[in-house]
Amino acid sequence: MQNMALKQRFSKDHSRAQHVNNVAGKSSKAKPKFSKLNGTTNKGSALSDVFTGRMVLILFIACLVGILNSAHVSSMFENDRFFSHLSDMEREMTFRTEMGLYYSYYKTIIEAPSFIDGLLSTMRDNITEFPDTINVLKRFNLYPEVFLGLGFRSFDSITKWMGIATKQCFRVNRGHDLPPVANCEGIGDPAYFYISAIFFEQGVMMALFFLFGVYLSNDILGGILTVMAVFFNHGECTRVQWTPPLRESFAYPVFVLEMLLVTYCLRSAESNWKHVTAIASAIVAFMLPWQFAQFALMTQIVAVFGTYTFGYIDTQKMKCILKAHTLGLFISFVFLFGNEMLFTSFYAAALLSIWVVIMLEAVFKKLPHFILIFIGQVSLLLVGTLGFKFLLARLLSVTDDAHIGNLFKSKFTGYKDFHTMLYTCAAEFDFLEFKTVSKLTYTLLIPSAIIVIIAVLYHLVVLEYNIWQTCISKEKDEDSSKETLLPPITRPKPHAELLYHIFQLGAFTIMAFIIMRLKLFFTPHLCLMCSLFASKQLFGFIGSRTQHYSFVVMLIFLMGISGISQLQSQWDIKGEFSNAPQEELLNWIMASTPKDAVFAGPMPTMASAKLSTGRCIVNHPHYEDAGLR
Repeated sequence: MQNMALKQRFSKDHSRAQHVNNVAGKSSKAKPKFSKLNGTTNKGSALSDVFTGRMVLILFIACLVGILNSAHVSSMFENDRFFSHLSDMEREMTFRTEMGLYYSYYKTIIEAPSFIDGLLSTMRDNITEFPDTINVLKRFNLYPEVFLGLGFRSFDSITKWMGIATKQCFRVNRGHDLPPVANCEGIGDPAYFYISAIFFEQGVMMALFFLFGVYLSNDILGGILTVMAVFFNHGECTRVQWTPPLRESFAYPVFVLEMLLVTYCLRSAESNWKHVTAIASAIVAFMLPWQFAQFALMTQIVAVFGTYTFGYIDTQKMKCILKAHTLGLFISFVFLFGNEMLFTSFYAAALLSIWVVIMLEAVFKKLPHFILIFIGQVSLLLVGTLGFKFLLARLLSVTDDAHIGNLFKSKFTGYKDFHTMLYTCAAEFDFLEFKTVSKLTYTLLIPSAIIVIIAVLYHLVVLEYNIWQTCISKEKDEDSSKETLLPPITRPKPHAELLYHIFQLGAFTIMAFIIMRLKLFFTPHLCLMCSLFASKQLFGFIGSRTQHYSFVVMLIFLMGISGISQLQSQWDIKGEFSNAPQEELLNWIMASTPKDAVFAGPMPTMASAKLSTGRCIVNHPHYEDAGLR
C-alpha cells in the first residue's frame, strides 16, 4: 500500500512537471489556480468561504506573532538597560561604537531647523572625519535615520498641533554620588521613537516568517512551526534586543520579504514584470540600510543560478530574477551617490558573469551531455566573478573592501595585519562556536533541518528518476533518435523553490561557519526549513492528517524543552546601564572645551563624543573606507 501511495504521489509530481513544461512553451497566460471557485454554485460558494476564512486566520496569526515578537524584544531591551529611567545622555551612551555614530545623524536631522537642513548637513558633513567633508549617506547607509528623522519631526509637529501628549517626564534620583537627572518616557521622546520603530519592524519580520512558513509548506502549521523555532532559538537568530541601531536591525526583515518574493517567483508558472518590480524594490530597501547586503544577495543569485543549471527554472525565469537584481543594484548605486563598493563588489561581478552565461546559452546547448553543460556554466561563473571583480576594482582604484578579502585570507592562512587582528580579536568575527552548534542541536533545530533536507533531496531525486523514465518511454514509443537526457535549460521542472532554499541554506552555513556574526542568516533559515515538516507532499507518509499534525505538534513540544530554558535565560537578564566615568568625560568636554575643539581617540569613545557633545572627531568605528583605515 505504501508503494502504491508513493507511486500516486510521484505520478502527481510528474503531472505537475508536464504542466510546467506546457506552460513554459506557451505565450498565453496560465489559468488561475482557483478558477473553479468562480462559479455561483453552492459548492463553489462554500469553497470560497473556506478559502476566505483561511486567509483571515493566517493574517490574524501573523499579526499576533508580530505583536508578540515586538513586545518580546522590547521587554528584553528594557530589562537589560532600564532604558525608561535613563537620562538623555545615558541613553545615548548605551548606543556604543558604530551604533552611537548612526544615532548621531538621526539626532542631527531632528534637531536641525528643518528636515532639509538636517538632510543637507548629512550630505556635507565635516564633523565625522575632520577636516574632510564627506557624504555620510553614501558612506554609512543612513537611509533608516533619514526616514526616522522625517517621521519623528512629522509625528512631533502633528501631535503638538493637536495637543496630544506623547511623553511623560520625571526626575530620577540615581544615588551613589551621581546627581539626579531628568528623563522622559513615551513615543514622543526621540530615543523612544527610534527604538520603537526598530522593534515594530522586528514584529513585522516575525509576521513575515510566519507567512513564509505557511507559503513554503502550504500549511498554517508550517508557519507556526517556523515561528516557534525562531522563538526557541531567539538568542542565536538575532541580537536586536541588545544592539537596536545596527544596520542588520533595519535590513534583515526586508531580506526576509525579498526571499519570500523570490520563492513566489520560482514557484509561479510564469514570470513577468510584476515579479521584477517587486523583487527589485525589496532589494533596494535591503541594500540602502546595510553595506553587507551585497554579500547576502550574491549568495542568493548564485543559489538561483544553481536551480537554473540543474534545470528547475528556464531561461525566462532566470532572466526575470537577474533583471530584478540588476535593477535593484543600479537603483541602490544611484541612491547611495555612486558608492564604488557596490559597483566593484563580488555581487556585481557575479551578476555580470551570470548574464554572460545566459547570453552563451546557445553555445552550451551544443554540448553533448548535461555534466559538460553544468561544468562549463559553473566554471564560467567562478572565473567570471573573480575576473570582473578584480578588473573593476583595478580600473576604478577601489580598495575600500580589501580588508574583507584579507579577513577571509587570515581565516585559512597565517596571514595577519593590523586590520585583520583588529577584527579577529572580537568573538563575533571568529569561527562559529561549538557552543552555538550545541544550543541549536539541543533545541532539535539542526537535526530537524537535516531531516528536512534529506526528505527534500530524496523527493527531488525520485521525481527526476520518474521524469527520466517517462522521457525514455516516450522516445521508445516514437522511435526517437534524440538524446535521452534533455539539457535542463530546455526542460524546467517543479519544486525549484525547494532546491533554491537548499542552496541558500548551504551558503548561509558556510558564511556562519567562517564568521560567527553571520549566524543571523543561518539560524533563521534553519527555522524556515523546519516549516517543511508540515508539508503533506514531503511528509505525508507519516499517516493521516491527524497523525501528521500530531507529529508536528510533538516536534514543537520537544523543541520547547530546551528552547524555553534558553528563552528563560534571556528573560532573566536584569540590569541597569551606568557609566559614570564616561558621563564625567562627556560633561567635561561640553563644559571645558571650545565648541570647535577636535578629538581623536578610541573608536567607541569617539562615537559617543560626537553624539553627545557635537564636537568634531577625526576617527570613528565605521571601518569600510581605505582612507580612514
